[in-house]
Amino acid sequence: MNGIKSGFGSLGTTTQIRSLCKLIVEDPGSPSSFLSEKFASFLDNCADAFSLRKLHARIFAHGLGNHIFLGSKLLNCYAKFGLLSESRWVFNRIINGNLSLWNSILVGYFRSRHFEEVIRRYINLKQWNIGLDSAAITFSVKSCTELGNLEFGQGIHGDALKSGLNANGFVGSSLIGLYCKCGRINDASKVFEEITDRDIVVYTSIITGYAHSGDQRAYEAFWFARHMQRQGLHPNRVTLVSLLQAASQVETLKEGCSVHGYAVRRGIGSSDEVFETSLLDMYNKCKAPRMAACIFGKMDKKTIGSWNAMIVGYLKMEEPSEAFHLFCQVMQDNFVLDLITLSNGILSCAHLNYLQQGKSIHGYIIRVGVQLDLVASTALVDLYSKSNKLIQARYLFEKMEEKDAISYDVMMAGYLYNYFASEAMDTFLEMVGEGIKPNLGSMLSVLSATSELKDIRKGKCIHGHVLRLGFDSNAEITNQIIYMYAKCGCIGNARQIFNKLRYRDLVSWTSMMMSYVCHGHADEAIVLFRLMQREQAEHDSVTFITLLQAICQLGSLSLAKEVHCHLYRANMNNDISITNSLITNYSKCGKLNMAANLFEHAVERCLTSWNTMILAYGMHGKCKEALMLFEQMKNVKIVPDEVTFTSILTACSHSGMVNEGLEVFKSMIEEYSIVPCEEHYGCMVDLLSRAGLLEEAYNLVKSLPSGLTASTVRTLLAACKVHGNTEIGEILGRRLLDLDPENSSVFAMVSNLYAEGGKWGEVARVRDAAKQRGLKRTPGYSLIEVHR
Repeated sequence: MNGIKSGFGSLGTTTQIRSLCKLIVEDPGSPSSFLSEKFASFLDNCADAFSLRKLHARIFAHGLGNHIFLGSKLLNCYAKFGLLSESRWVFNRIINGNLSLWNSILVGYFRSRHFEEVIRRYINLKQWNIGLDSAAITFSVKSCTELGNLEFGQGIHGDALKSGLNANGFVGSSLIGLYCKCGRINDASKVFEEITDRDIVVYTSIITGYAHSGDQRAYEAFWFARHMQRQGLHPNRVTLVSLLQAASQVETLKEGCSVHGYAVRRGIGSSDEVFETSLLDMYNKCKAPRMAACIFGKMDKKTIGSWNAMIVGYLKMEEPSEAFHLFCQVMQDNFVLDLITLSNGILSCAHLNYLQQGKSIHGYIIRVGVQLDLVASTALVDLYSKSNKLIQARYLFEKMEEKDAISYDVMMAGYLYNYFASEAMDTFLEMVGEGIKPNLGSMLSVLSATSELKDIRKGKCIHGHVLRLGFDSNAEITNQIIYMYAKCGCIGNARQIFNKLRYRDLVSWTSMMMSYVCHGHADEAIVLFRLMQREQAEHDSVTFITLLQAICQLGSLSLAKEVHCHLYRANMNNDISITNSLITNYSKCGKLNMAANLFEHAVERCLTSWNTMILAYGMHGKCKEALMLFEQMKNVKIVPDEVTFTSILTACSHSGMVNEGLEVFKSMIEEYSIVPCEEHYGCMVDLLSRAGLLEEAYNLVKSLPSGLTASTVRTLLAACKVHGNTEIGEILGRRLLDLDPENSSVFAMVSNLYAEGGKWGEVARVRDAAKQRGLKRTPGYSLIEVHR
């Protein structure tokens, strides 16, 4: 009351109070009813807390401090300006057993969004024991809905049952809203059944609840809509908006179009922002972008909400370039951008790797002083992590005051994108430690991190976490678990998970086959494919490529032909990836002519096709044909890559074509600006060594970048032994011992080299060094049983 008391000393500062004072001076005998009406009028138009306090003081001065009507007006005005202490003071002075007064107070607090105060006054009302009516229960339940306080709302539901008000339409609608928001859709349905007189408001409440249920049950909203129409009730705009949201939820275009048609026939929603935006969202989510674009183009007034709906639609359809184009249009049309628009612009840049444009949007946000929310912050983390700016991404992530599962998912995905699996795992552990429940994306990310780390102990822990959270029924998660066990070398565990699957999708079968192929169990992969055929499971090009990889490991020409025939029958023989796999199979099975025939008659050829055929010629010592194909490749404007040059240099090495190999190596560097990698240097050293050009090979080794491993040096050392060049061999031997000191075979090679040169002292020194390091050479043995 300090504010009220201080107001007595300085009255008459506003025009309203001056006019009222003049009226009182001119007619001091004015009746209290007249004064109360005037004060009530001024209270309704009061613009600020300062004037309100002065009006309250004048009301006191005229002996109207305990006036019920003015008191209810005053407390609602104080609540509107957020002055709860003054509002409570007024409440305590005027309160009595009049239920209408209590209802007025509850409504006032609800409209001023003081929901906790509504709950507090509801408790006071029950203590007065003057009964309850539908208004008191309705606004109290609505306050519980806003606060998400299910427990207290259930208590009010009990009060409604005791008072016989549970069948009331307004009470029932508010209870439906409470249960739906708290995810208790079944309880909402029971409340609906209890309502005797169901009007459009009741039906709209249950339809809205199902529309926002977040799962396939949203489809049931249409059942309630049909039932409503059979009762002679016609959907209004709010009902139709909820039905459009339900259609968006379950992506049912047919029902969405029906709602649109009904709205057109009834003339509902024309030029209505919310309705038209809901239509845009529905068509986008139902994968009908042309319809959405048509509606968007016909809109008389495009609001920022409608622009946002279109941008989000393109992002969900994985068309970020279109989304970014719309964002740029919004900027050009000088709309006042909200955080949703800015977040969508950042997400578009993240998908397109437009770092500079994304940084410009970030700069705009900083310049205009917009406070980042959770969505915008997460979008920025996504942008920077996908642009290889992990330090900035982590900085923004750490600055976020509140983090949810999605923000952690994005941070983990950023680490995985940049090959930091260990940091992704640490982020997941941090998330669990903060008490945030992982979602589907979280589990997929942490399983991918475990697969990259090949840490079976952590993998089993994550598997246990999956079981506890109930994610084991999800096919995507289970497939990732199979992949994780396979990557960790536990192929038996992977097969156990696969065998327990109730429903095996295409990814399940293919993942298991790939696991067998990667671990050299080609025969098991083929058996699995046979089982897949018996169960009539669908298969795609990836399945057949995996199968062909297994056949390639076995070197079985008959199986390769069998698959080739099957592909012809299934009309899949023109798939470019499958054609490349068949070329590899035939060449490895010795059928170079069949591989060449496939290549020549291929409907389409990619760079991999050319590389595969060049490698096939090289494997068969057909270097001239490989070089001719290389020239042909350049003539048709196919730009070679590192793999192409590796294949050509390998072919030259196997055929002893030194000059040609040197020319290819030179063109790789000078013509195509490709920096040679270890494989290229290895091919060149092998080429020169085979031709006995050890000095040239040694000069090349001396120029090798320091980061390369010992394999190239080992190749030249072996050549020195063959050609008896102990001088270079000794130099290389010492270097090799420094490069690869933990490899027992290296010590053996160097020791043998010294032995052939008769340097037995050096032999002893090398063998002693190997013994000191605890290195032992694995002796050879035969599996052939000797019969005597």
